[in-house]
Amino acid sequence: MSKSKVNLWETHTSTILSITLVMFLLGLCLMVEYHIYRSTHDMQERITFKVDLTADITDEDAAQLKQTIEAIPYVKHVDYISRQQAAEIFSEDLDDDFVGFIGYNPLYPSMMVNLRADYMPDTRAEARAESIAVFSDEVSNLENVIGVTYQENIVNELNDVFYKATWFLIVFMALLVLISILMIRSTISIALFAQRETIRTMQLVGAKSGFIAHPFLIRSIWYGLLGALIAILVLAIATGIFNQSLGGLDLLAPTHMPWYAGIAAIIIILGIVLSYFSTLSAVIRYLHNNR
Repeated sequence: MSKSKVNLWETHTSTILSITLVMFLLGLCLMVEYHIYRSTHDMQERITFKVDLTADITDEDAAQLKQTIEAIPYVKHVDYISRQQAAEIFSEDLDDDFVGFIGYNPLYPSMMVNLRADYMPDTRAEARAESIAVFSDEVSNLENVIGVTYQENIVNELNDVFYKATWFLIVFMALLVLISILMIRSTISIALFAQRETIRTMQLVGAKSGFIAHPFLIRSIWYGLLGALIAILVLAIATGIFNQSLGGLDLLAPTHMPWYAGIAAIIIILGIVLSYFSTLSAVIRYLHNNR
């Protein structure tokens, strides 16, 4: 009975290493994509929208207006800057008392507003412009508001960087999946060829294709799982090393852990699925060509 079983022992190391390498690179791409998203998300929420107010607005009206803007669901933070505060900030930037020089304060009070990044999730320029237009119209219609200004080029550049980086990683990961399939199929084909006499004997005595393929498929699941677990371990070690080298990124912050767990789950599932179906494809092709 043992002679009738297909043994993949001679090729298991190369198969596992192939899966490990591909799963490590896929996991690395997913982690890079996650951190690009987080960085872009944080930078988007630091972009300030300046709400210009009328010069004669009172402190009471300004406080009420601030509460109104803060109540908007997609507003994250609001700061009120009075005319006096604006003059002080401007004087610090110029390193000169321009109010004393010209004899009056020409600056207007304003609200500095930061929006939630998920208010503008779409990377399309048209969708971003539409979202910002909705915010501008809603705030501009409020009493004592003159208008809303912001640095449009920064918003567009941030989203363009995220969009391009995302598509680059998607294409790269697709190539890795294709390479993984080809590598695993090649390795399994070598194993099948090495066992060709045993397989031929089994075919002659009437063994069905499913019976012959079963040991390969079972082992492919274990290979995929083991390769994925090794890849996760290497990723964890690499993340720890990078975190020590680049402490400013804080790669091991508790907020990242649920996302890391999700990436680990994806790696395990992909490792098993890719290994299983690559093996299935190789076995079916070999048995079909060697009937």
